[in-house]
Amino acid sequence: MTKPMLVIGNKNYSSWSLRPWLAMRVAKIEFDEKLIEFGDFGKQWIDAISEFSPTKKVPLLIDGDIKVWESLAILEYLADKWPEKNLWPADNAARAMARSVAAEMHAGFTSLRNNCPMNIRASHPGVNLDKPGVMDDINRITAIWNECRASFGGGGDFLFGQFSNADAMFAPVVSRLTTHAATVDAVSKAYMDAVQALPAMIEWSDAGRSEKAIVAMDEI
Repeated sequence: MTKPMLVIGNKNYSSWSLRPWLAMRVAKIEFDEKLIEFGDFGKQWIDAISEFSPTKKVPLLIDGDIKVWESLAILEYLADKWPEKNLWPADNAARAMARSVAAEMHAGFTSLRNNCPMNIRASHPGVNLDKPGVMDDINRITAIWNECRASFGGGGDFLFGQFSNADAMFAPVVSRLTTHAATVDAVSKAYMDAVQALPAMIEWSDAGRSEKAIVAMDEI
């Protein structure tokens, strides 16, 4: 059977690409990877991505004749096609919470995104954390992590005990807060450490650090 293909951008910068890639690696779903470098988002990028993606964005999952775009939609597709991988919690209440916080992450936290782009190679302790709205975003994120861990995290180190799609959605935030050395509470720090210790997260981060390409808009 032909493996699905995941089209992604630069591992150093592409927070959206990290999410389904990480979920598939952790769940041991075999796939082919197609990395298209962002470049300057000019004609070269448009020509390369247009061959695959109707939105001209990454990530994109191609599974036979099926194309799925947007990180959260891809994660939902993976959970539907491979239910045995338990990418959402089995408990109804936990699953409802996991889907809610994943959707909140997908739609929000624009101050943090805009001021603290994912840049695995970089180290920016404290930089831009004082920008309007950034600490509000961080405080909401850590409140989510604390609530999930307190309510549903007893079975392991992740938000709902075992790794789930919710953790995949928050993995880029873990990277951003690490780059900017944001001070967080002990529960959030332990959670961030667990995400960063995932072999798949280490693999992605090492690959990102080895990339040479520079995307000016994500360098601060």
